[in-house]
Amino acid sequence: MLIKIVINEIPPSNNKYMGRGSTRSQAFVYQAEKQRWAGLIMGALKKKLNKPMRKARVRITYYFPDKKRRDPDNYSGKFILDGLTKAGLIEDDSFANIILELYGRYDKENPRTVIELEEIA
Repeated sequence: MLIKIVINEIPPSNNKYMGRGSTRSQAFVYQAEKQRWAGLIMGALKKKLNKPMRKARVRITYYFPDKKRRDPDNYSGKFILDGLTKAGLIEDDSFANIILELYGRYDKENPRTVIELEEIA
């Protein structure tokens, strides 16, 4: 079974939250953004699963609005993987449970994030 989720925005780069100290207000902003992304994922779901996928291939394709150079490690999918777990789509986002594929594309007219999940044996 393949599940496809489209979010009409792109999560913030990891650089937005890393290397800035660990003040309470920054931690609050980070947690709020993480919760917001979990809500976006749950809201975009067309079909809920009876039980989470134990093992899954997770393919995340970011469609950026410009051709600016971006590093994949800054778009590692943290907010997305945590959101998929919270939404009950995947059991766990550890290396033992997922194969993660990241892609970056360009679409000036329609920037978005496309998440595809496929259960694997």
